[in-house]
Amino acid sequence: MPDAEFDGFADAYHDQHSANIRLSGEGPEYFSEYKIADAKTICDRHRATIGKVLDFGSGIGNSIPWLRKYFSEAEVTCADVSERSLEMAKRRYPGSERFCAIAGRPLPFEDATFDLVFTACVFHHIEHAQHIPWLMELRRVTRPGGLLVVFEHNPWNPLTVHAVNTCPFDANARLISSRKLRASIRASGWRPQETWHRIFFPRSLKMFRPLEAFMRAIPIGAQYCVIGAR
Repeated sequence: MPDAEFDGFADAYHDQHSANIRLSGEGPEYFSEYKIADAKTICDRHRATIGKVLDFGSGIGNSIPWLRKYFSEAEVTCADVSERSLEMAKRRYPGSERFCAIAGRPLPFEDATFDLVFTACVFHHIEHAQHIPWLMELRRVTRPGGLLVVFEHNPWNPLTVHAVNTCPFDANARLISSRKLRASIRASGWRPQETWHRIFFPRSLKMFRPLEAFMRAIPIGAQYCVIGAR
C-alpha cells in the first residue's frame, strides 16, 4: 500500500474529497456516517458483541466521530500506512482511540484481538494480487465469531467511475466488483455473509432514500458493502 503517496495527500484530503463528491450533494460526513451506521446495523443483525474495533485504512480519521456515536463502548484502533494521516487524525479528534502505523504484514496485533474489522474504500488501493493475503491477515487478528465489514466503490456505477477517475488520490486505484471481493473474502477463510449495495439517490432525491433498505440486492448503487464472519 502506497504510504508515501497518501502522506502527500493527507493535508488536502478533506477538501479534495469534498470537491470530488459534490455531484452527490453531500459532504464527506454523510458518507462516513452511513458506513458506520450500517456497520452497527450489521453487528446488531448478527447479534455480535463489539468490544474492540479495528479501522483498517483509517486515513485522517473521518470515521472516528461516528465510531464514537455508534460503538460508544468499544475500544477503537485506527491503522493506516500513512503516518501523516494518523497524525492529522489525532489532532482532529483527540480522545481515547489508539493509532497504529502499518508497515506491512503481519499487523502488530495478537491473534483474535478484534471483534469487528471495518475498512472503507481501502482495497481498491491495494494490488489485487494482495487482497487475499491481506484478508487472511485481517482474519488472523479477528476473534472467532467476529465480523469483517468492507465498503468499496461500485465499478458498475458510472458516476462512481467518473468520481474515481477524476480524483487525485485515486490515480492508482483499481476498482473491484462486489462479486470478486466476495470471492476473495471466501478464499481467505472468512464465511461470506450478505452483500449490501448502497447510495442510489443524491441529496436532491433524498426523500427516496428510505427505499434503499429494499434495494440492497440491486448492484447499481454507488458503493457496496461485503460482510464476512470469522
